[in-house]
Amino acid sequence: MRGRHVFLGLVVAVIGAAFYYCNQQVNPVTGEKQHVTLSPDQEIAMGLAAAPEMEQQFGGELTDASVREAVSRVGQKVVAGSDAARSEYRYAFHVLRDPETVNAFALPGGQVFVTAGLLKHLTNEAQLAGVLAHEVGHVVGRHSAEQLAKAQFTQILVGAAGVAASDDRGDGQRAAAVAAMVGGLVNMKFSRKDESEADAFGVKYMSQGGYDPRAMIELMRILKSASGPARQPEFLSTHPDPGNREQAIEAEIARLFPNGIPSQLAKGDDVSFARLRERLGG
Repeated sequence: MRGRHVFLGLVVAVIGAAFYYCNQQVNPVTGEKQHVTLSPDQEIAMGLAAAPEMEQQFGGELTDASVREAVSRVGQKVVAGSDAARSEYRYAFHVLRDPETVNAFALPGGQVFVTAGLLKHLTNEAQLAGVLAHEVGHVVGRHSAEQLAKAQFTQILVGAAGVAASDDRGDGQRAAAVAAMVGGLVNMKFSRKDESEADAFGVKYMSQGGYDPRAMIELMRILKSASGPARQPEFLSTHPDPGNREQAIEAEIARLFPNGIPSQLAKGDDVSFARLRERLGG
C-alpha cells in the first residue's frame, strides 16, 4: 500500500515538473527565457483588478493631486527614456496615503505604488526615480508572473509529498507541512534574487531616463536608516539587506559607466521636489 502512495506521489511530481519546465516564454525586453504561465495581457488585467484592494490596505490614494502628478511625471519619464518603453505593459504610478509605512511595490502589468511614508524620507528627485525604476524593473522582469508559476509548482510538490507519505498515522500531513516550509524558504530566496535583479534594472532605467544613478546608493542608505535595529536576518527576508544592495549597486554603476557618470545625468529639479516634500509635511 505504501509503495502505491509513493508511486502516485512521484507521478504527481513529474506532471507538475513537466508543466512548470515546459511553460517557457522569452522576455521581449531582456531576452531571458522564463517559466511563466500568464500572458502580458493577463498580467495587466491581474494588476488592474488587484490595485483597488492594495490601495485600501495603505489608506487609499493620496488626495493631493500635485504630489500624485509629480510622482507620475518622474515615473513616466523613466519609462519613456528607458528599455521599459519596449514592454507591452501600461504603467501607472500611484501615491498611497499611509504616512508611516516606508514601502513601494509593483503589481503585474505596470501598476506601481509608493507610500507617502517613503516619499517623506527622500531628498531629491533622482532618489524617487530610483524607487520607481526599481519597481518598473520588477514589472519588466515579470517577477510576479515567475513567482506565481513557482508557487503553483511548489503547491504541486507539497501535494505530491503528502500523497507519497500518506498512511493511517498522519505522516503524510507532517511530510506535507515540512515540504511547505522548505518550499516557502526556497521561494523567499528567489524573491531576494528578484530584488537584486530589479536593483540592476533600476540603475539602468533611471540612467536612461536622465537621472544620476548614484542616487540609488543614497536610497539604500535611507532605507537602511528607516529599517531600524529590529530588522530580521537577511536569510529570512524577502529583501536583501540594504548594505549588501549598496555594494551591488555600486558595482553595477561601475559596470555601466566605467569612465564615470556622464555630466547630463542629474539629481533632478530640487525646487520642485522640495515643494513636494512640503506638501507631505516632510
